[in-house]
Amino acid sequence: MNSKSITPKFLVITGMVFLAAFVRLLPHPPNFAPIAAMALFGGAYFSKKWAAFAIPLLAMFLTDLLLGFHSTMWAVYLSFALIVVLGMVMIKQKKISNIFLASVSASVLFFIITNFAVWATGLYYAKDLTGLTASYIAAIPFFHYTLLSNLFFVALMFGSFELVKAKYPQLVKVKI
Repeated sequence: MNSKSITPKFLVITGMVFLAAFVRLLPHPPNFAPIAAMALFGGAYFSKKWAAFAIPLLAMFLTDLLLGFHSTMWAVYLSFALIVVLGMVMIKQKKISNIFLASVSASVLFFIITNFAVWATGLYYAKDLTGLTASYIAAIPFFHYTLLSNLFFVALMFGSFELVKAKYPQLVKVKI
């Protein structure tokens, strides 16, 4: 990374992603964490694809070092990377409708991928369609936390950055 890559906009966006990652370390209800918000935000605001993936993934990995890992972490990181892509594709224009739809899509994507991984490990559910169905049904009570958390943290991150841009218009013109 050269010195031209480290702009005030890059630092603000990176700082916000790492601040969101830190929030994961605070006590919270199950699945009420800014994971998808970090990914959507990075995908939407970093213009360099390497940064859109690397910064949120690094922030998440560093907090996971403290929180610990589990056997389905691959699914969490896969869904995280796909949510970055959602941010790149669905939020090219920072309209409330695009951001809302991306937040809901991220919630559903995370639910489908991570609960499929729980079923695929074969530790809790039979390796058949009945087991897969049971895995998804058992996860339904946690889905509302995921959805509410995504809507809350996405609104917080996107809204905060738009307020910062309004106060410091020089952040609008710089591509990172």
